[in-house]
Amino acid sequence: MQSDERPLIELNSLMFSPGQEETCAPTKEPVKYGELVVLGYNGSLPSGDRGRRRSRFALYKRVKANGVKPSTVHILNNPQDSKAVNCKGQHSISYTLSRNQTVVVEYSHDKDTDMFQIGRSTESPIDFVVTDTVSGGVDGEDSPITQSTISRFACRVVCERNPPYTARIYAAGFDSSKNIFLGEKAAKWKNPDGQMDGLTTNGVLVMHPRGGFTEESKPGVWREISVCGDVYTLRETRSAQTRGKLVDSESNVLLDGSLVDLCGATLLWRTAEGLFHAPTQKHLEALRQELNATRPQCPVGLNTLAFPSMHRSSRPLPNLAQQQDKQPWVYLACGHVHGYHEWGHSSEREPNGKRECPMCRTVGPYVPLWLGCEPAFYVDSGAPTHAFIPCGHVCSEKSTRYWSEIPLPHGTHAFHAACPFCATQLSVTQGCAKLIFQGPVD
Repeated sequence: MQSDERPLIELNSLMFSPGQEETCAPTKEPVKYGELVVLGYNGSLPSGDRGRRRSRFALYKRVKANGVKPSTVHILNNPQDSKAVNCKGQHSISYTLSRNQTVVVEYSHDKDTDMFQIGRSTESPIDFVVTDTVSGGVDGEDSPITQSTISRFACRVVCERNPPYTARIYAAGFDSSKNIFLGEKAAKWKNPDGQMDGLTTNGVLVMHPRGGFTEESKPGVWREISVCGDVYTLRETRSAQTRGKLVDSESNVLLDGSLVDLCGATLLWRTAEGLFHAPTQKHLEALRQELNATRPQCPVGLNTLAFPSMHRSSRPLPNLAQQQDKQPWVYLACGHVHGYHEWGHSSEREPNGKRECPMCRTVGPYVPLWLGCEPAFYVDSGAPTHAFIPCGHVCSEKSTRYWSEIPLPHGTHAFHAACPFCATQLSVTQGCAKLIFQGPVD
């Protein structure tokens, strides 16, 4: 894609909630800080991106700065005094130490930063609405989740308005009353310099990959970010009241490829520079057409196979692949690509269980192949030669190997690798498989 086309496409993809246009609408040549992309979605939400509820959110320099910074500290011994401070219309963070003592830190306007807030709430202070990601690419709104573990005001990203446009992440976001409230049970403390700090209930975890977000990257260490942006080792469990140890050598600055976990959804941060070098939708479509142009065939049925369009790949429907004679399927244990067929069941009692490959007799899962359509998840621009196990999403070899090595938070204390396109937990023994295509006979 030509460089002069890129801003136009990105602008068209950015949508605003009522009241956001004035402060966040891009100008003719907007400064783009970066994008947050939710893991588990293949280019868009299954039900479609709508307003602030979407699979990716672009952060642009606002027309007017809306950042805030700490200013006055109040130590209050009367709950009514706390209300009086909060009613002044300024942003503030309240730390309740006991029934009779609250520390309120007022925040004043910061002309040098822009603030973006992320959370489950649909109230106006939230710029990017995020709901729980369900394994398999199901929309969180339509899932059977009864109680979300994502905070209504989960975190905030603060970007410097001047080069190099550094982005920093902080736990918790300001509510409609411009307040962050840490109750008696929340983990909180006074730092040696006298400043208060704390953690949210389920925490905000961050992992910076070693070596940036490239084909040579390796997983970093998961840390927890405090309300004031300090870095700590993980708590024993996600919501434990005792904080981890302070990690002085690390910061809350987001790097290209940093992962942010909100206990229910994981976000990938891509810088503007990182996205400039990343593959585009146009590039992925060209790779799809190149692959289809080789006319891969089912080695048994001898019919020509073809990967469906990017639009269809981003929203695969149940049983739809079985109705398409060109849809590629794969035996994940060996990698042989076929068309769909009914034979080879290892057990008549399990028609959807493991199958025996007609080519090599290897028994294993037999699934449809879908192209990975979210360019931000690719660490390179390589051809789609490998598939994740067991979901069957296809992308470049280096991208599959990268995500196969990344431990993502799951629940309150577990970690496991998952497909970035659908959040399905990857096989522990083998996270990806090389695809073996049969060329045309003629």
